[in-house]
Amino acid sequence: MVTALYAAILAGIMIWLSVEVIKQRRKAQVKYADGGVDALQMARSAHSNAVDYVPITLILMALLEYNGAGLWLIHLCGIAFVVGRVLHARSILADKLKGRITGMKLTFVVIVTLIALNLFYLPFERLW
Repeated sequence: MVTALYAAILAGIMIWLSVEVIKQRRKAQVKYADGGVDALQMARSAHSNAVDYVPITLILMALLEYNGAGLWLIHLCGIAFVVGRVLHARSILADKLKGRITGMKLTFVVIVTLIALNLFYLPFERLW
């Protein structure tokens, strides 16, 4: 299952973002929330944004793969999504808006594409 490859890569990205939060917590000695510390707010934002978008995208990818879409489509969506997530996360951590915008555009394009492809590949004859 090709989606498993992207799930593993994206899980690694989420671990990286979790470590960034932990590093900022230790540096600022903040136990809960963000303590009003900008660097911690940015790290938490990067992590929470990934938590918002990664699960549904992986579900859509897995369903598309299950329904028989070409593996090249899964890889194309997976690569684009990973690139978007890395761009977005790195830009938040570096406090740069341009990469965040590009990262979110890629994220949304992939999700909308996966929605459309899932509807196209959906085996309607087996729904009833």
